[in-house]
Amino acid sequence: MTATATSLQYDVKDLSLAPLGKQRIEWAGREMPVLRQIRDRFAQEKPLAGIRLAACCHVTTETANLAIALKAGGADAVLIASNPLSTQDDVAASLVADYGIPVFAKKGEDNATYHRHVQTALDHQPNIIIDDGSDVTATLIQERQHQISQIIGTTEETTTGIVRLRAMFKDGVLTFPAINVNDADTKHFFDNRYGTGQSTLDGIIRATNMLLAGKTIVVVGYGWCGKGTALRARGMGANVIITEIDPVRAIEAVMDGFRVLPMAEAAPQADLFITVTGNKHVIRREHFEVMKDGAIVCNSGHFDIEIDLESLRQMATSVRVVRNFTEEYALSSGKSVIVLGEGRLINLAAAEGHPASVMDMSFANQALACEYLVKNRGTLEAGLHSVPLEVDQEIARLKLQAMGTTIDTLTSAQIEYLNSWTAGT
Repeated sequence: MTATATSLQYDVKDLSLAPLGKQRIEWAGREMPVLRQIRDRFAQEKPLAGIRLAACCHVTTETANLAIALKAGGADAVLIASNPLSTQDDVAASLVADYGIPVFAKKGEDNATYHRHVQTALDHQPNIIIDDGSDVTATLIQERQHQISQIIGTTEETTTGIVRLRAMFKDGVLTFPAINVNDADTKHFFDNRYGTGQSTLDGIIRATNMLLAGKTIVVVGYGWCGKGTALRARGMGANVIITEIDPVRAIEAVMDGFRVLPMAEAAPQADLFITVTGNKHVIRREHFEVMKDGAIVCNSGHFDIEIDLESLRQMATSVRVVRNFTEEYALSSGKSVIVLGEGRLINLAAAEGHPASVMDMSFANQALACEYLVKNRGTLEAGLHSVPLEVDQEIARLKLQAMGTTIDTLTSAQIEYLNSWTAGT
């Protein structure tokens, strides 16, 4: 379908890019069979009819397919970017021109534009917020208290966003339901581990054209994103070191066959550093000071705060762009440190983010979480809620079906045994 772009409010870089964007959106859709089945059902049942929705996401081909599914379900949705460097401008143009979805996103937008778009999303008077880092939700609570009564709930995609939501609830300011999409098994097992692992290395290789085999790589953090990144890096022949603050995750990394060191010991050894913690300044001045000449640092956590770039700028005598998304900081010691993607998500800054088949699972969770909020409007308590187990399992079942994989089912005797406490050994 084609919309008249002039009838919509939007802020995209160039509408003439729409034909390429539409082609790429359709290509990604081929690898998103679960979301496609949900979209087809939504188109018939209209479970989101009358719902105003604001989505703050990475504006990519995969997100486009989510937005199209939400619109098919009847939602009155607007889309803004969750990261200044992740927007694919041709996709943003196509969503406006071909699908009639208001988009406010430009690759490389400055912070002022980003914050203006957050306000635009809230001007839509949303009933549901789909968030990626909780910026829209936090802004609502801090600046738009009068709109909270209109909110049915929010859904959150990222570890960083969940940390912020828990802090909001602890402080008593999260007064509506929030669905923890990030921790659904069909999200973090696939998105965080397989998606981040592959796409992070993809972004690094596109930005640097470096050979990973034989390099020493420090992965900072051994959550699901760190596990996936470390596994893929080792698979490409790198010598991987893990840094951690959590003793359980640290011992898991050791048992998975990785070296675990404090950052102070790892910093002088590594050729490449990848941060995936969701925390700030995990690489700092004292680490820069002892790094090898030409050491490369990059981030695959949500915000650009994991690497202390302010301190690095203070240490630098000059900064120059040496390749796309690659900056060299010359230090007074005579050494240099290379920063990729301005410290933002390298898999989206220099590459295309997760493969569509991975985001199929994540965005199926988002779509069904929105439906769940609407169906349970007024009955869910304030605070974080898990994606219901039956939803998680249904997404996995649909994915297996699309992959042509079948699994066993319990026999009646097995069901009886599992439900009995009297049957012993």
